[in-house]
Amino acid sequence: MPHSLVVNFMPKTPIYPEYLTGRHIHALFLTLVSSVDRELGDRLHGEKANKGFGLSPIQPRTNRSLVWHYTRDIPQANSCWWRITLLDEVLFGKLTGLWLNLNPDRAFHLGSADLYITSILGTPQSNQPWANFATYQQIYDRASETERNITFQLATPTAFRQGKYDSPLPTRDNVFKSLCDRWNTYCEIQLPFEIIEPIFPSRFDIKTEVVTNYDKHHFIGCIGEIGYRILGDVEPETIKKINALADFAIFSGIGRKTTMGMGMARRV
Repeated sequence: MPHSLVVNFMPKTPIYPEYLTGRHIHALFLTLVSSVDRELGDRLHGEKANKGFGLSPIQPRTNRSLVWHYTRDIPQANSCWWRITLLDEVLFGKLTGLWLNLNPDRAFHLGSADLYITSILGTPQSNQPWANFATYQQIYDRASETERNITFQLATPTAFRQGKYDSPLPTRDNVFKSLCDRWNTYCEIQLPFEIIEPIFPSRFDIKTEVVTNYDKHHFIGCIGEIGYRILGDVEPETIKKINALADFAIFSGIGRKTTMGMGMARRV
């Protein structure tokens, strides 16, 4: 069952910009995991692919739009949130102890900052569109057999691996291959990549952004909105499968480095 969890926390000391990079939020997640299951934390640290989770950058609650580049510190007592997605039900089960036994007096560390978790949201909220959950079967069953328009919000810089290099261009193949690969890795309902053939871009309002200090490298990704349309004589079952992949995006993210804050996306 995919989960999109929003962790609310309060920093009791300032969080400095150098600790708000993808590498550091990745380490913070592994610290949370290790606090309830050290063996699992070590295993996730050692895996190179199919880690089964995704992360957002740390978000000050005062910001209206998502941020991933910080030029100043987040002050102490400035309420923040952080989104964690889990694609593997086993992983969620292992971490249940963290959600159910929150200790408001326990500090987690991000660089030199002390963070205290105040709550964790796991269900849709009117004021927090990034919290959600559904089984893979529910995502598939709820997917429309008739809707031909698909629009994604790429909320944090999104890039795709092509051969030896990265591309920031969200082509049909880049976007839907990313979604299809993650779906098929964790879901028993297998979706063939060929179903994307009738999808064509219909509109886009995107721009490139540079992400710094992800593994001490610079990445170029795109943000904004991009729309696709299913064209031609297409079977309802194929339309349903495509819509299921689109609805899955809020959990899976799109493209590279989703475990370090990139590729945060949802259907709008």
